[in-house]
This record gives sequence, structure tokens and C-alpha cells, in this order.
Amino acid sequence: MKPRKIFKVRTILMGNQFEISVVATEEDRAIKRINEAVDEIKRIEKRLTTFSDSSETNLINQNAGIAPVAVSDETYQLIERSIRISALTQGAFDITYGSIDKSLWNFDSTMNALPDKGTAKQMVKLINYRNIMLDKEKGTVFLKEAGTRIGFGGIGKGYAAEMAKKIMIQNGVQSGIVNASGDLTAWGLQPNGEEWTIGIADPNIVGQIFSFIKITGLAVATSGNYEKFILIDGKKYSHTINPRTGLPVTGIKSVTIITTNAEIADAMATPVTIMGVKAGLGMINQIKDIEAIIVDDHDKVYTSTNIHIN
Repeated sequence: MKPRKIFKVRTILMGNQFEISVVATEEDRAIKRINEAVDEIKRIEKRLTTFSDSSETNLINQNAGIAPVAVSDETYQLIERSIRISALTQGAFDITYGSIDKSLWNFDSTMNALPDKGTAKQMVKLINYRNIMLDKEKGTVFLKEAGTRIGFGGIGKGYAAEMAKKIMIQNGVQSGIVNASGDLTAWGLQPNGEEWTIGIADPNIVGQIFSFIKITGLAVATSGNYEKFILIDGKKYSHTINPRTGLPVTGIKSVTIITTNAEIADAMATPVTIMGVKAGLGMINQIKDIEAIIVDDHDKVYTSTNIHIN
């Protein structure tokens, strides 16, 4: 009998690098299963992207303040779950973040000054998940304020990773990892019978790891200012914007969430960053089957109650 090996494919999907790994004895079979997962992610991307006028996301946005839009059950339910997460996090997670004008924040070398607080506050007034009106019977979504825009940047990668995993498990893959640019889900065991070893990124050194955890049947997502940021007067500003102020979040370098579902892990990383160490950990410690590791601006590491790292 042939030995079990890990077969990997890296590809760009949803504007991010995905790495899909499968444990199998036959390479042809492994690649076929991975390609099926890639097709599933592409299907989701087509439905949720904001870069296509015909996507369900953009149809909703184009009709903001005008009329409800009938959408697929899949999109409707994802929006419904997003609203529940918004309520849980007191608005720190909010898919209407797409309402921020791109002229306010542009994280490239051309940006050399912060917007003033008044301008920022004015431009985030359309960010309010309570303005998403759902009609379950008709399967419609309506953004009641003109100019409101939704986007799934805070939950979409995790959802796609979870759905790709589901497809592979249905097709007989007993062990694997879907890594959506740091938002990952792992199941089964490595060929040597051990759990998967996952590195926690060092927020100070790109590509370096500061700790490891062993997991199976779990998902991990990290949100931090180490990959996308701007420097203004020598100070680093995170790409994570507080939806209440329109200004970058400060105080936390990175948040890693460990839970049972990649969609939830993806969605919870950013709000903990926005809420801060005390409130963020307070919330996490009240929710079952979810843990967090936080690194603050002074490199102090905090963890939720049931997790311990070296």
C-alpha cells in the first residue's frame, strides 16, 4: 500500500493567496479533490465579489435606498449571520463597512496624512448594520439608506474556506487544510498520525512565527497591522478602521482567533482588535468554543481563559 502524503496547491482566489492541502496516497486523486475545492471558492467569489456589477453584493449595493433585491438563500443566510455577529460585537463587526469612501483611506504610498476626525466621523455615518432590512419570506435584502454599501471582506475568506472543506469532506478527503491567506481550517491528521502544527505570526517580523499550536477540527484566523498599514510621521497605522470613528485602530498589533468554524474565526478577529484587549477578551471568554491570542502595541501577549502558549 502506498504511503499517505500531503499534496498542496497554491493559487490566488478572492484577491488572496489560498493554499489547499490534502492527505492522500494518490496525487491524481488529491489534485482532483483540491480542484473541486477551488471551483467551490470561485463560485462563492463570483456571488460575493464587489468587483463585478452582476454579483449579488453589487446588486444589493446598486439598489440601496431604492428597492429590495431578491438573493440566493446562501447570500441571504450569510448576511443574516453577519448581522448576528454585528449585534454580538456591538457593531465592531459590520458588513456595511463598504460605505467608507475610498478617498478617506487609501493604504498606499500616496497617503501621507491622517484625515481629520470630523471628516472621518462624517464619512462613516452610513456604517450601520441596522440599516440592512431582511425579508425572510421574499428572500430579499434592502439597504434602506442611499449610499450604503455592504462587503464581505471581514467574513468571506473564512466562509469560502469552510465551504471548500465541506466539499472535500463530502468527496472523501479525511485530512487536510484550507488556508485562505492566514484564515485556515484543518481537519483529520497528518500522515504521521499527529495533529496539524499551526504557526502564530509574529506581528513584528513578516514571515516569522512567535508560537505554535497543534489543532485538528478547528479553525484559526489572524488580524493584524503587520501586513497592511501606512507609516505617517514614523508611526504605523493599521488598515483596520473603527466603524464608529472612521480612524485606524491603535493599541493592538494582532489578534488570533481559534474556534470550530473558519467563518466565525475570520469574522471575530477584527472586532476584537477594534474593541481592545479588555473588552475583546471579556467578550471571547463569554462565548463557548472560541479562544483568542492578542499581542498589544508593546508586544505584551494576552490570551483568553482556556488557552496557554509558551
